[in-house]
Formats: sequence, C-alpha cells, structure tokens
Amino acid sequence: MNQEPRGISTRLMLVAALVLVIASITISSLLVIGHRMRQQVLEDFSKDLVHSVETFRSFEAQRLAALQRENALLADLPSLRALMTTNDQRTIEDGAQDFWKVSESDLFALVSNDGHILAVYTTGSPANAELRSDLAKAFNDGDKHYLLSGGRLFEYSARPLYFGDEATGTVLGYVISGYAIDASFLRQINRSSAAGIAFVSGAHVVTSTLDLSLQDALDGHQEIFAASHGTPTTISLHDKRYLATADDLSREASAPLQMVVMESFAQAEQSQHEINQLLVLVGLFTLLAGTVLMLAISGMLTGSLEQLARSVHAFAAGDNASFLPQRGPREVRELSHAFAAMREEIQQTNRALLESERLATIGRMASSVSHDLRHYLAAVYANAEFLANSNLTLDERAELFADIRMAVNGTTELIDSLLIFSRTNGAAQRTVESISVLVERAMALVRAHPDAERVRLRAAYEDASATTALVDAKQMERAIYNLLLNACQAVRGSSNSPGVTAAIASNDKHLTVTITDEGVGVSEAIRDSLFEPFVSAGKQNGTGLGLTLAQCVAEEHGGSVQLVSSRPGETVFVLSIARNIVNKELIDNPVEVAR
Repeated sequence: MNQEPRGISTRLMLVAALVLVIASITISSLLVIGHRMRQQVLEDFSKDLVHSVETFRSFEAQRLAALQRENALLADLPSLRALMTTNDQRTIEDGAQDFWKVSESDLFALVSNDGHILAVYTTGSPANAELRSDLAKAFNDGDKHYLLSGGRLFEYSARPLYFGDEATGTVLGYVISGYAIDASFLRQINRSSAAGIAFVSGAHVVTSTLDLSLQDALDGHQEIFAASHGTPTTISLHDKRYLATADDLSREASAPLQMVVMESFAQAEQSQHEINQLLVLVGLFTLLAGTVLMLAISGMLTGSLEQLARSVHAFAAGDNASFLPQRGPREVRELSHAFAAMREEIQQTNRALLESERLATIGRMASSVSHDLRHYLAAVYANAEFLANSNLTLDERAELFADIRMAVNGTTELIDSLLIFSRTNGAAQRTVESISVLVERAMALVRAHPDAERVRLRAAYEDASATTALVDAKQMERAIYNLLLNACQAVRGSSNSPGVTAAIASNDKHLTVTITDEGVGVSEAIRDSLFEPFVSAGKQNGTGLGLTLAQCVAEEHGGSVQLVSSRPGETVFVLSIARNIVNKELIDNPVEVAR
C-alpha cells in the first residue's frame, strides 16, 4: 500500500508565514528601538555629565569669588592687621580664632609674610601638623586653591595683609579662608542631575555623593580616571553599567586630584526593559489576533480544498460515496467536479473489470473442477458397473472397490480444498500444536496418495518440543499436505527413487517448514503466477488450488510461502508462520484462542 504523501498544509503555511512576519517585525522593532534608545540615553547622559562638570566649575568660580571678597574684607580690618603686627605666633593663634568664627569658614588660616603657618582652624576636627604641612606646601606653590589633607578636601583663597595701603604698604602676612568640599556640598551642586560626583586622589575616593559600596568599587578603577577632558567612558561596578567622565584638577590642587562624574544606566535599562516587554506583549497580542484571523480566512480558503483531499483519500481507501465540496474558490469547485466525473468513470471501469474477472474465475474454476469431478465420477461409474458382474473373484472385487474408494477420496479432497480456500479469510480456532506432528500426519496422508508412489518422504527436525506454534491445526496440516503433494508431483519420473524432505526450524517468534524436492524445477512460464488459483500447468491432475491454499493459510498465520530456489534436481519452498506463543504455559496447557 502506498504511503500517504507527507507535506505542510496550506493553512499551516499561511499561519507560519504570518507568525514569521509578525515575529520578524517584533524582533526588528526591539532591535531598532533598543539601539535608538541606547544611543539617546548615551547622548543624554553625556550631556548630563558635561552639564554637571560645567555646573561644578561655575559654582566653584562663584564660591572662589566669594572667598576672595571675604578675604578682602578681612584683610582691611585694622584689628586683624594689628594682630599680625605682634609677630607672636601664640598671640596670633589665639586671636585668629575670633576672626575664624566671624568668617564662618570651614578653613581659616593666618600665614606670615615668609609663608609660615601661624594659625589654622577647621570645622569638624581640629587642625593637626599634617594639615599645617599640607597647607604650607599648597600656599607656597602659589597657584593652588584646592587643599587635600587627611582625607578632607577644601577649596581656599589667600589674600595678603598690608601695613599701609596695598600699593606702597608692607606685607604683614596672609589670610586664608576656604570651604570644605563634602557630600552635602556636592549634592547641593548637583541637585538638578541624577549623576553622582566623586573626588579621587591617587585612585582613592576622597569625597563623593555615591553609596559606600560604589565608593569601595570605585577605588582603584584606573580606567575611569583616564576618561578626562569630558570624554565619557562606560564602566561596570557591581554588575551595573555606568557612564563616567573625569575632570583633572591636579594643577590646582595640593595633590593629584580628579573630579569623576558618573550616572547609572539602571533606570534607562529598566525603562528599555519595560518598553521591550510592552513590544513583546503587543507582538504576542498581534500574533494571537492575526493567527485567529488567518485561521478563519484560511479556513474559508482551504476548507473546501481539505474536504476534497479527504474525499480523494477516502476514495483511495475504497469509500466511493465520500462527500465532494460544492463551495469554495472557483478552482476548487472545478477540481471537485472533475474528480467526481473521474470517480464515476473509475467506478464503472472497476465494475466492468470485476465482472469480467468474476466470469473468468468462474470459468477457470468450472473448467478445472468439472474435469476432475468427471474423472473421479467416471472411475466410480465404471468400476461400479464392473462390481455388478457376478463372475468376479474376491480379489478382483477388492481391486475395483479400491479404485472406487480412491475416486471418492479424490472427490472429497477436491471439495475440502474448495471449502478451505473459501474460508481462509474467516474466523479460525487456534490451539498450540506441534508442527512436527502436523508434518508427520501430512506425510502419512501423502504416502497414501498415488502421486507419492515410490517417493521417499523424510522429516528433519531436532527437537519436537521446539516446533510448537499457535495455529489452526486443520488448515496448517492441509497447507503442509499441499506443499508435500506438490513436491511429490514435481518429482514424478525424475528417478527411480526421488526424495522429498520437510525440514523444520524455529526461533522465539517464527517457525519455518522448508520443503525440498529433487524434481526438474518450476517452469519459468508459471513462476510469476505460481500462487494464483487454478494454475496447474505441467500436472495431469489437480485443481491448481494447492499452492494458493498454502499461501492463504500462511498469511492467515502471520507468514508466507515462498519459492526460494528452483533448478533441475532441487526446488525449495519455504512456509513461514508466526509462533504467537506468549509463555510456556500455552505449550503445556493448550487452549483454544479466538483469532
């Protein structure tokens, strides 16, 4: 039977095309929008970072100008000038405290005209030797206005104190005031931006608006500090991405100093993630709605075509009354009408062929059966007339009676063959039987047949218990009998004592009976039609049902009969069947099993 051709249905192709288009559009949208958003975020962040640096610079300039004005006012105070004229450090240090409180500066210092620090005061913690040393170094450099000392950062301004006017007076010393650059100050500068600011010196954070965890991660991150002159750099801290830029303040500070401004991509990535989710949801909804719509449209377009395909398959399976679509696209309706006409023509042709085959089969059967029946009936009739003669001896009467019995047995055998042939496709009663026993019984029947006269019959098998199978005993015995009788008929006239051997072999699932004869072989002319009914070329007697019956019985038992080889002196037929024994209990306790 030909296998049904495999392929993709039209409906599935339409839905798959729709899914592919929507998926392509959705993925393309995700890629394009994602790329555009990343570019926009990078551009916005870069502008924000530049704005933060510019804001700090502007605020710093304002604060520095305010410090300078404050220092100018302090430098003009007669009391401060008088204090500086004492030239006594202890006195100056004690008196400077009042001026520090008045100035409200985070850093206040008085310096002698030779650059020696006379007094220093800071908010938060008292000044120490390190602060004095760092301030002296920065002051003596002349062009610095950032002081980094003890982990604290100050921006300061220095103003000279004159004895007399500024143009002709003598410099008494210098007044320094400044403010601390800390987290609160940085947040005040950067209130309008989400960027974080950090001041870094020597690859360590001095002060910052960042979280402590980010400050720890930022320590030692040299690639950030290289991003100076407003060039943004993308970095990763704690598996999060940031855009950072740095402004080098080292020339204006007492130590290497950089201001790092950085902004997290987290919020932008979250926004992009939400947009991606929205696009995916829209794509899924579009896909679902499109699939439903496409299924509806494709159903209208391909429903009639599918119905026509089902009708074709049904007709191929033997259903001659399957429904043909009358609606749908014009092409499908035209194809349906054409197929209906073709189906009707094929049915008419098949009916004619079946009728012709039936008549031919009946003719062949009648010709074959009538010939054999007439032969047997003629023998019965003639020998019966001879028996009516009272002059016959007892031996003569016995010989005539034997001929009559042989004719009757032949007639009975012919009728049995026809009956079994007509019932091979019906129900059968099967039991677990020993095939070796059936072979021996079939051989005993064949030996009594005239065609087996002078023929040596031999059965070959190793273990009779290994030849059991679940079979219909009567049908299987008849099939083996027909094969053996066919072999005996084939060796008639071959030699003085021709031989026929029946060998039995088996495994767990199958069993074979191999019939080998020493005849002249099967004619090439009938090898292709050997198992067709009423084929008996080359035989004086026979209906031509022997091999056909054996083949039908074998197929009923899950096997077949095959002509394995045929040449002068050796012809081999093999009958194979399925054993169909589930367990050994069936062998030990045979029961009838309904097929």
